[in-house]
Amino acid sequence: MADHAETLPVLVVDLDGTLIRSDMLFESFWSGFARDWRTPLWAIAGLARGRAALKARLATISPPDPATLPYEPAVLEHVRAWRARGGTTALVTAADQSLANAIANHLDLFDAVHGSDGATNLKGAAKAAWLKQTYGAGGYIYAGDSIADLPVWRDAAGAVTVGLHPGLRARVDALCADTVHLAPPEPLFPAALRAMRPQQWVKNLLVFLPLLAAHQFHGQAVLQGVLAFLAFSLVASSVYLLNDLLDIGSDRAHPRKRRRPLASGALPLSHGMAMVPILLAMGLVLGLVLQPLFLPVLLGYYLLTIAYSLWLKRKPILDICVLATLYTLRLAAGGAAMGIMPSVWLLSFSAFLFFALAAVKRQAELVDMAHRNVDEAAGRGYRVGDLPMVTQMATASGFVAVLVFMLYLNEPVTRDLYANPMILWAVCLLLLYWIARMILLAQRGQMDDDPVAFAVRDRVSQIVLVLFAAIFALATLL
Repeated sequence: MADHAETLPVLVVDLDGTLIRSDMLFESFWSGFARDWRTPLWAIAGLARGRAALKARLATISPPDPATLPYEPAVLEHVRAWRARGGTTALVTAADQSLANAIANHLDLFDAVHGSDGATNLKGAAKAAWLKQTYGAGGYIYAGDSIADLPVWRDAAGAVTVGLHPGLRARVDALCADTVHLAPPEPLFPAALRAMRPQQWVKNLLVFLPLLAAHQFHGQAVLQGVLAFLAFSLVASSVYLLNDLLDIGSDRAHPRKRRRPLASGALPLSHGMAMVPILLAMGLVLGLVLQPLFLPVLLGYYLLTIAYSLWLKRKPILDICVLATLYTLRLAAGGAAMGIMPSVWLLSFSAFLFFALAAVKRQAELVDMAHRNVDEAAGRGYRVGDLPMVTQMATASGFVAVLVFMLYLNEPVTRDLYANPMILWAVCLLLLYWIARMILLAQRGQMDDDPVAFAVRDRVSQIVLVLFAAIFALATLL
């Protein structure tokens, strides 16, 4: 075995985009930013001294957990097969040495580990020169993933490519007679679309609620509502992506959230980072064509969501209040876009109902934690022991929302809007049933983390929604 190993060149493996479906520079930045909002300032200070210094600075702030990184299965299998043949392996990467060491120690697959040292960025021509000096021309086979690796492949005995498109694969084939192509590239559009979470856009239908409540069904108001919906959806998707970047570490430790595009590596972090400002800008441009008050409300929603992602989500109870406020801001934005002032009754009902739904979201997470024997939520301020109180908050707030609706039915304005408002009392019974059922399902662990997304897919909730619409139609027409 030892004699055979001497005849084999060293298998040198890159890290970013090759061994893992991610980039450790971005990983360490977002891991640090999730813990400390000052991380971008430190990153700028580090970048002033060069890219290698930036990587070294970020690696010390909050190194990502190597156990949860999205490794490329095909590369792991290739490295194991090489070692089984008696070959030597080395991890040589532009990532900081400390991060490379942590990953190598976790995998236990490499005989040598070399990374950037804070002064030299071990990438491209610098890596090619280092490998030629260390192993000699033709003394190594290199596994890489990008155009920056072409100088490295030029002096290699063989090439292993990971995720390269056909044009770049052809260039590698021209450089090396012995090539192996692993993990063909996957289309990014489906992953980008999933990362935008279009299924969550149903929440933005709340912008139409002021129009429905005021019975102002004319063409201009509907068009303004549609534009407000699109603007809110684009801005919300920008927020979802930013939140996923900040939560990438905790998402990977979660049994379901680890399959999200950014956490799983299906969508590169660089693409997700680029989509955040693009989607935000598109939403703000749409907001400019609406009523002047709409844009400040939209910006307020965005800024509050940023504060939630960076800080407020770690504050128990306050985070539920913020989530309820974000729901209500959608309603206020719809009113601002269409020039319809929501009534005090509508705002009060919405505040209590959305507080209940936000509490149900936390209730579902705590139940899931209890089933997984996890006492404290990662990146949150809740413990499993808080479950009874959170459940009580959801129940109390949901039932108060029903009470507000009952009081609204006795108002003179209700009799002016509906031909037969007595029919609306049936809504109270349906709403009581629906809220109680949502809380019960969350308590039994039968609900996804987001009750709104769950309700969209839940057959019973769909039937209840149809009944709501029928009751309001009857109360208006009869």
